[in-house]
Amino acid sequence: MQTNFSEEQLKDKDIKSSEKEIRKCVHCGFCNATCPTYKILGDELDGPRGRIYLIKDMLEKNKPANDKIVKHIDRCLSCYSCMTTCPSNVNYMHLIDSGRNHIEKTFKRPFGDRIIRKFLSIVLPNFFFFKTVAIITNLIRPFKFIFSNKLKEMINLMPKHFPKNNLQIKKINFNSNKKKSISRVALLTGCVQKVISPQINEATVRLLNRHDIEVIVPPKIKCCGSLNHHLGKEELAKEDFIKNISTWYDEYLNNGLDAIISNTSGCGTTLKDYGYIFRSNKELKKKAKKISDLTKDITEYLSENVKLNFTNTDKFKKFKIAYHSACSMQHGQKVHNDPIKLLEKTGNNILEIPEGHICCGSAGTYNLLQGNIAKILLNNKIANIEKVKPDIISTGNIGCITQISNGTKIPILHTVEIIDWYTGGPKPEVLNNL
Repeated sequence: MQTNFSEEQLKDKDIKSSEKEIRKCVHCGFCNATCPTYKILGDELDGPRGRIYLIKDMLEKNKPANDKIVKHIDRCLSCYSCMTTCPSNVNYMHLIDSGRNHIEKTFKRPFGDRIIRKFLSIVLPNFFFFKTVAIITNLIRPFKFIFSNKLKEMINLMPKHFPKNNLQIKKINFNSNKKKSISRVALLTGCVQKVISPQINEATVRLLNRHDIEVIVPPKIKCCGSLNHHLGKEELAKEDFIKNISTWYDEYLNNGLDAIISNTSGCGTTLKDYGYIFRSNKELKKKAKKISDLTKDITEYLSENVKLNFTNTDKFKKFKIAYHSACSMQHGQKVHNDPIKLLEKTGNNILEIPEGHICCGSAGTYNLLQGNIAKILLNNKIANIEKVKPDIISTGNIGCITQISNGTKIPILHTVEIIDWYTGGPKPEVLNNL
């Protein structure tokens, strides 16, 4: 794609990086073929190629965003399916982030939208605020008919109850069974995840400890910063980024870290991008890159570093497990085969879902902000899951678990819960009736 940025504009390293990616685009349209919103809406501006043009127009002419631009950029899921499809390797993830940052700086949203986005920005990254709001939501749930459709959808997505948390989050170290561990890793426990599905972190710690790996949970690490990053609230996001980088890097230098484990794929994608985000920061460039290099999805780490002790699976009932590959996993991190191969070692029949490259509609806060499109994507995803008639659904992202569970009664688990079970851990409670 031809660009006309001035020499003065290209002195800005962020503009220069965006210009480089824009020029890679050859207008082929392969991206539209796998873009969920283009498939639903059929509008060129609701596909990656059209959005790249809108971003180019804003940045090149240094003009503020308008209603039309914001509508089409907001409709992007950031599923990154287009990046898997693109033959020119355009890094659309970085382009859409720059577009959102520009919108946040130059566009004043309607009052109601500003309130909702500010609310999500404050509440979701803070587990105490989130749990408090969820409790209040349960009190007003019987009266949701008086609220707008958007607020009704948000109420529907809030949890009705909270599982018991058996993992002492305030505890820093979780030691392996041996006196000396073979490895030492830090676990990112997530924001919402540790409130609504603490069993995912518990399964992760049990599994790693059982295989002689020490797990630490630094108390200072609260949120990866992903949520605010994708809302275009870059300054708030960078506060989390910088705190996380400093905390993990100090731990790496002082006590040693072999990996930073993420069991929420959306968070992992952002952590792996820290190096790029701080590429021009002289003080943090080296530290950020090291944190990105250390970050591994739990299934990626297990596949590369751990010889798992699977129990005698012959005594277990055989299940049909449909693997849902979260977008942030398969497109953002390029991790797809590792979880499938791990699941296959359990002796179960592992099924891939038709059109598995298409998003389920969760996409961070997308199902809260773009409920109508998210609902269509969910219905399509459930229809494709039901085609393979699974007993269980497995995935690697809490957002997908929450979204998909709203559309089906088929039990859905994090992949690490299944691996934990088949290597000596307890059977997940959700499977007690199977």
